[in-house]
Amino acid sequence: MNGNIKAFLKKDSSVGVLLMGATLLAMIFANTPLHTLYDFLLETPFEVRLGRHLHIAKPLLLWINDGLMAVFFLLIGLEVKREVLVGQLSSRSQIILPGIAALGGMVVPALVYVLINLGDSTALNGWAIPAATDIAFALGILALLGDRVPSSLKIFLLALAIMDDLGAIVIIALFYSGDLSVTMLVLSSLCLMTLVVLNRLKVESLAPYLWVGTFLWIFVLKSGVHATLAGVALAFAIPLHKKDKPEESPLEDLEHSLAPWVSFLILPVFAFANAGISLSGMGISDLLHPVPLGIMLGLIVGKLVGVYGFSIAAIKMGFAKLPEGAANQHLLGVAALCGVGFTMSLFVGGLAFEHTGGDAVAYLSTHRLGILTGSLLAGLAGYFILSMPVRKATVSEVEKVVDKEPPTARL
Repeated sequence: MNGNIKAFLKKDSSVGVLLMGATLLAMIFANTPLHTLYDFLLETPFEVRLGRHLHIAKPLLLWINDGLMAVFFLLIGLEVKREVLVGQLSSRSQIILPGIAALGGMVVPALVYVLINLGDSTALNGWAIPAATDIAFALGILALLGDRVPSSLKIFLLALAIMDDLGAIVIIALFYSGDLSVTMLVLSSLCLMTLVVLNRLKVESLAPYLWVGTFLWIFVLKSGVHATLAGVALAFAIPLHKKDKPEESPLEDLEHSLAPWVSFLILPVFAFANAGISLSGMGISDLLHPVPLGIMLGLIVGKLVGVYGFSIAAIKMGFAKLPEGAANQHLLGVAALCGVGFTMSLFVGGLAFEHTGGDAVAYLSTHRLGILTGSLLAGLAGYFILSMPVRKATVSEVEKVVDKEPPTARL
């Protein structure tokens, strides 16, 4: 495992612990007399005005979800671009198993949720909530197991989670945009064209990209498309290498600059702002409501079946191989860990219900309850499966089993 991957995994394990602390603090604020301070803080309006026509006024909660999370998605975009060009997703052999696993981990949980919420058109807006995986939490739990799991499994989970994030970005772009403003879309397109020109002209300084990216965020925010997508678009325009100094990377420089702020400030702040759920008056019956039940079963059962089932099918059909030194039980444990949705699930849930109006308001607390409960149970299940003694089936052993099957068994 190279130094960059080791540093990434070490960072994310510590971030997982920090996110747990932020979540616990939010729950304390929401369920004690401090809830008035908590609500006041998140509902405090902040306003930015540039001239007569450009005016942005939002409560603090939306500045966090639309603004700070755009920086988070900028970092995700940088990581995806780097991994696709020179990293863990740069070849077919590296990408196929986590790619198939990520597909199963998005499709099956969504189907579970939809089946449970059929007949409620408002509730169906949340179909993508259990399709997300929280990379920091999942890797944090995996790190607690130390050498009991092979390092190849950690790389597999990292690649899977990155592809899962990419899928979430596509879902947000296609299904969670509001009423569109043609004027702002045109201005956004001009910004995108400018970023492409900067890239084609081999502009290596980050400053022009960041200035254009700032205006792109403003225009996308006003356009009706979710503003976090501006961060992804900006990331894809940042050059990977300098023309005359290929050993230097503007993309990696920006990634390394953003990573501590995102990991140790933005994500904990987001968790604190979105995880505070008042449990007053809630009981088991609230967990059995179709929305939280669909989310819980999607995260716990859907992720397990989707990730593990699709992965094993790909291996049995000869399309992919188990990670080096891993056994089926390891794969099962990682599939369970993928049910830790938390940050990304909370984000998608906010998009699904916060601006829908009507009956969706009643789902704002219950969907968060489903996310927290489902993520907790999935994390415990994954830890339990991976901590059990296992006879490690090597790659060669798996290949022998596959090779003994008649060709028709693989079709």
